[in-house]
Parts: sequence; structure tokens; C-alpha cells
Amino acid sequence: MTIELRHLRAFLAIAEEGTITRAALRLHTGQPALSRTLRQLENHLGTRLIDRSTHHLELTAAGRAFRDRAAAALAAVDGALDPRALTVLPLRLGHPWPALGEYTAPLLRRWDREHPDQPLELRRIDDRTAGLARGRADVALLRGEVTEPGLVTELLLEEERVAAVPADCELAGRETLALADLAARPVVLNTVAGTTTLDLWPAGARPSATIEVDNTDEWLTAIAGGRAVGVSTAATPRLHSHPMIAYRPLADAPPVPLFLARRADTPPHPAVPALVRLIRELLSDA
Repeated sequence: MTIELRHLRAFLAIAEEGTITRAALRLHTGQPALSRTLRQLENHLGTRLIDRSTHHLELTAAGRAFRDRAAAALAAVDGALDPRALTVLPLRLGHPWPALGEYTAPLLRRWDREHPDQPLELRRIDDRTAGLARGRADVALLRGEVTEPGLVTELLLEEERVAAVPADCELAGRETLALADLAARPVVLNTVAGTTTLDLWPAGARPSATIEVDNTDEWLTAIAGGRAVGVSTAATPRLHSHPMIAYRPLADAPPVPLFLARRADTPPHPAVPALVRLIRELLSDA
């Protein structure tokens, strides 16, 4: 049979909603029809994509692998059919949290001034590839070690690490901090797009308690609420200042590399070289 876009949309809706019922409501179709569409796709691929053995549907290993491919394919089709794309395709720059730090606003201002006919869209997408894997970004700013396969990366700079502590705690009164100063307190870890893991501490001196969050807003809230301390890069305090959080240099932690990344399996957006040149000029001027 012929696989159509509706098969991909049906699969992604089910994967995101977790139930056939909610996915059917989202797509304005009936549950039996949606189930048939999913079976057709699975028959075509020759594998089970979704485990239906529980009330809450779960993706199989094949389903997880196919999800990113399906999302990227739909994004490409939607972009090609967007009437605005008949003029100039926007350059979509993904980032998971503080973008380019203090250089973000200057980048956008200079881009608009020097490339008025080429839209640049800054998109915050909290996942490990900032939207690259799912086709939601053309190029992305990624911090820390990039382990996802299929990406081409270019090192832009290395950022110093800082400690983030509640503004009313004893640690906030010090000019600089060390990893050992934080180890006695719970440490909040952004497990989706953060650059800090327990491996940052020596094996015998790691924090005994952690709080895991999914995004920067929850990370900030945990620290401001006095529940934990955190570690980030120097870009964070410049974009995420908070009256209840104090940022202090972290003297004994290695810096965090910042990369510009794109997918290796698709041609780069024609404006990417201009973006790289402009970023490097901003960093050089600083």
C-alpha cells in the first residue's frame, strides 16, 4: 500500500498523546480509523511501533527510532508547502536554554541590519539537539559534549562554569565557590538539556542528593526556593538573573564548550555560513 502523510501524522499524534482516544480527538477522527491507520503503517514497515499492552501506550524501540524520522519528514514537507517559503526560507536557530548568552541580542540586531532579506528565527527547544533531530531547526547552539549521531559541529567558544545558590544562603556571601562547597547540599540537574551531571564531581566526593528537572525554569525555581544549588555556565546569569539566586564563579570546574551544530544528512541552509561569520565576529570583538 502507499504510505501517506496522514500515516505519519497519526503515528506522531498517538506517540505524543499517549492514548488513541486523545490522539483521535486531536486529529478530529474516530478511534477505529486511527487504529487502522497505525496498523497500516506498522504493516508497511514490518514492525510494531507502539506497545498496546498497557492502558497508556508506549513506543517500542523501533517506534522511538521512527519518531524522529517521521517528525523530520513532516517538518520538511510542511516547510516546502508553506507559501512563505516561496520567497525566502527562514534560518531556524535552535537552542535549549541561554542561546548565545550575552551575545544573543547583538546577534539578532546585527543580523536584521546586515541581512534584512533573510529571516533568522531563534527557537528555544528543550531537548538534546535543540530541534535538529526532529527537523524543527536548521542549525543549533549546543553546550557540552555532543554525543548524538549524525551531527556536524563547530566549536565556537568555551564558557566558564558558575555555581547558582539561593541568595539568602551562606554560600552566596563568598566571592568564589568550589565543587566541594556544593556537594553537601542537594544539586538540581536539568536532565533534558543541562550540561551538569554527577560526573563533574570526583568519584568519592559527589553530592548525596539530587533533584531532577526537565527545563531551565524548573531549575531556577528549585534554587530560588532554597531546595537545591546548581551548576551552569557564565551565559546563564546574563540571561536568567533572579533576585533570589546568586551566581558565583566555580573555581575548580572545567569550562563548557559551545558548539554550532547541524544535521549531516541534509544540505545546510544557504545562510549558515553568514551566521557563522557573524557569530565569530561578535566573539572576536568581545
